[in-house]
This record gives sequence, C-alpha cells and structure tokens, in this order.
Amino acid sequence: MKWWGWGQEGVAFHHHDKPGLAPFAYRMAGIDFNAPPVQVPDLAELDVPASQAPDGLRSALVEAVGAEHVHDDDLTRVVHTYGKSMRDLVRIRRGDFGRVPDLVVYPVDEAQVEAVLRTGLDSDAVLIPFGGGSNIVGSLEAPRDESRPVVSVDLGRMRSVIEVDETSQTARIQAGALGPDLEAQLNARGWTIGHFPDSFKHSTLGGWIATRSSGMQSDRFGDIADITRAVRVVTPKGVVATRAVPVQSAGPSVREMVLGSEGRLGVITEALVQVHRLAEERVILAYFFPDYGSGLRAMHDVAASDAAPSITRVSDAMETQFTMATAKKGSRLSALMSKGVKVYAEKRKGIDLDKMCLSFIGYEGSKEHVARTKRLVGEIVKKHGGFGVGSGPGTLYDQKKFDTPYIRDFILDRGAYGDVSETSSSWATLEVLHDNVVAAANKAFAEQGTQGFVFCHLSHSYHSGACQYFTFAFQPPAEGDGLAVYDAVKHAIQQAFIDNGGTLSHHHAVGREHKPWVGDDLSSAGAQIVSALFQGVDPGRNLNPGAIVD
Repeated sequence: MKWWGWGQEGVAFHHHDKPGLAPFAYRMAGIDFNAPPVQVPDLAELDVPASQAPDGLRSALVEAVGAEHVHDDDLTRVVHTYGKSMRDLVRIRRGDFGRVPDLVVYPVDEAQVEAVLRTGLDSDAVLIPFGGGSNIVGSLEAPRDESRPVVSVDLGRMRSVIEVDETSQTARIQAGALGPDLEAQLNARGWTIGHFPDSFKHSTLGGWIATRSSGMQSDRFGDIADITRAVRVVTPKGVVATRAVPVQSAGPSVREMVLGSEGRLGVITEALVQVHRLAEERVILAYFFPDYGSGLRAMHDVAASDAAPSITRVSDAMETQFTMATAKKGSRLSALMSKGVKVYAEKRKGIDLDKMCLSFIGYEGSKEHVARTKRLVGEIVKKHGGFGVGSGPGTLYDQKKFDTPYIRDFILDRGAYGDVSETSSSWATLEVLHDNVVAAANKAFAEQGTQGFVFCHLSHSYHSGACQYFTFAFQPPAEGDGLAVYDAVKHAIQQAFIDNGGTLSHHHAVGREHKPWVGDDLSSAGAQIVSALFQGVDPGRNLNPGAIVD
C-alpha cells in the first residue's frame, strides 16, 4: 500500500466523469473538488527517525528468518508505522511519524514466527503483528514514548490455502493471506470463504480475525467470528491450537478470546474456516423506499422472515443523494433517477424525492433459493411502500464496492476530512440511534465552526438488530487544526453510539481510537477481565501494548 494513503500507487479517485459529485460536496460541506490538490511530500525529504535496533536483536532476527527478510529502510518502516485511519493519514503526511518500528521482519511459517517471538521476548522488544496495514482504529502503532525496540511482524509471506476439507466444508489458510489471494486459491477449487469487507483487497485473514471483521455478505456467510472454526496462535505461553470442531463446551472459549484480540495475545499463524461452494446464481437488486424508517422496518421484516438474502443494505436520504451524485453520466446508476423513475415514485407512489432511500439486496445460492428469496423479499418491500428498479445498479455497486476508500485521499488532498464510524444495536433502537447520531455530528460541526455532512446505511442484518455505518466529511476552518475538529466530531458520534444503545464498533475493532469507550461497552468489570487476560498472557507488555485497554 501507499505510505501516504489508501491502496496501491497509481490507483486514485477522480470525479470528472461524475458531474453531480462536485456540486454535492460543495453544497453540503464547502469542499471544492476542483481546487488544486496539495502535493504529497517526498518521503526522502521528511525526517524519518532512525532505527534504534540493537545489533544483537537484528542478528538474532536475521538468524530466525534470513537476512533478506529483515528490513530497516525508511519506506518499509514508515509503511508499517500506522494503519489507514484519517488520523494516521494526516499525521504521516505531516511527517509526524510517532514511534516508527526499528525493524520489519517477514517470517514464512509458524516455526519462524515462534523464533521471532522468542527473540523479541528475550530482547524485551515490542512486537506488533502486521497483515495488510488497512486498520483504521490505531491497532498497528507502537506507543509514542516506547523506549524498547519495536519490531513489526509482517505475515505477508504466509498466504497459502493449505488444504480444503470438502467433506467438512472447511479450509486451512495461513493468516497472512490477503482477501484476493485466498479467494483466488479457493475459487480455483470451486469454493469461497464469502468474506468481503471494504478492505478486502488490502486486508488478511489474520487481520480479519484479530479485529472481528464483518463482510458485505455476512447476512449469508456470517462475520469472521462465525466463519472461523479454529485458530493457531504463537503466544508467550506456547502455540495455542484450538480444535477444529463445530461447537464445544470446554470452558471459556479460547477461540473467542483470540477473535478481536488485536495482537495482544500473540501472532495468529493460521485458521480453519468455513467455506462454501461457489453459488449457482448471484444477483444484487436495487430498490427504493419512501424514507429511511420504511427501509429499516423492511429490513427487520426480511430478517424475521424465511427469506435468506446475502446482502441487506439501505441508505438514508443523505447517503442516497450522495450515491446518486457519484453516478457517471449515462450510467445505470444515473438512470435510477431518470424522469420515469421520478414520476413513478412521486406521482404513483406518493414519495417525497428528498426523503427517498436507496437499498441493495443480494441473493445467492441455487436458482430455486434465489427465486424464492426474491419473491419473499419483494412482498416485504411492497408492504413497506418500496419498489424495485432492477439489477443494473446492483451490478455496478458490486463492481465498485472496494473503490470507495480512495475518495478519502482525494478530499484530504484538497484540505477536507472524511471518515467512517459504525455500530450495531437492536432493531428497537435503530431509527432513534440514527437520528441522534446525525444530530450529534451536526451539533459538533456547528460548535467547531465548520460545514459538514453525515450520512448512514444499514449494512448487516441479524436476528435481533443490525449494523449502521456512518460516513462524515467536513471542510475545516481556515484557521486552526483540522485534527482537533475531527476529534470533536468523531467523539460526538462515538458517544452518541453508547448513549443510544449501540456498541463502540460493529467490525472496525477498538485499537486506540475507540479505547475510551471500552468500559462503557463491556462494563468496568468486563474491561478489567480483558486487561487481566492480556496481563496474564503477556506480563511484559511486549505484544502490541496500548491496543484495546491500557
């Protein structure tokens, strides 16, 4: 990934083929898409702190993984310093590198991971596991005042699907496998893991497990906690290897302890995961609802029905307007708001176009299953005043779903800030939580003297509730620190989650960004139990200290 932004060099967002987007951004937040971009600094011109690795530690790591797999050049170390949160990108572009890792090592198997861990513990070094580097909550950075050597343990060489058990419908996969890596290997054998987070192209199986990730098709396949059946983890106490069984009653679940542990317990080396045969049919259909509340109630009824869609997504009115603004001229998405659709919605259905909300619902499986699910969902959509508009927009959404993060770099280049926060709550609280979060963000914008917008979509449905995913963006005042404004808005949104019955995060994890709300989310006693677990496994605080709890 780029050291200064999201994704690969040479790939970037542009808006010239999306005529509605620049006016929308300027109207809603004063963001000028046509302003000349700020040039990203040349890394060679920035003052990257020198490596502080002792010779003995370097020599021992070279012995463990080989000289060609121990790196201390500036670029490699900077790439491994932070994740990709808004705060990370602002700091790194400013040359505020914090505590840069002294060494980056690339083990190739579990034996080498064990050797690296033993070496790190013997040298009292800090070890931070690294997958794809896409984390956005501060899970990858060392404490800024850390005086001990810091080693980033990159699992990028450990990316193989080891075996597929077709009878049990499971696969053993090394933890460093990026989403495209493991899907390509599984697809070649006719299987899929079915896990597609926004970060899919730049995140790994181990990272998904360490942060309790969810994918876009979790309604069908489950989130990573459901998908992961067993794990292998190198810890200070030895290699933890949980059994490859579907369910067990063997005391507190060690597998569950590893899920979401963010490197505090050890280095995940491989996992046994559920896999599914590639579907006979897969389609995503687009629908419109009269308003967000109608869409939420429809998703509730879908979750309570016999229908089993793979994706349930509904955007609020503001996100719907944003989505329409991103449409290319003459595209299938722009056709959604054609004169005919507007007339049908307004005249025939009595819908206020300013309140109308776009929804995508996915169907996957056998032809019979897809047909039945589409019929059941169609009845529920109609009951709540909605109507379908076909598969064209859904196909486009499916093709472009991993490109959205590039927009954040584009607006940051123009001095604006944008980020995301997500939560889950019960069906009974969803609409009130949505309205109160939007109100809290808008109040924070006003208090900070800035113009901004916030919008949301429901992204994952469950039996008792759903995830809501909020996006916000603003143009900071000409005077002052944009990060201070960002902190105020982000804090207001997170606090509104807690105050309205939500969790601090549905799938982005805790890291350092969300740590202030751990006690509220888990209770004080629960946070103490988590802290005691980390202390018991890693009394020297060598494994990613500072993540989740202090």
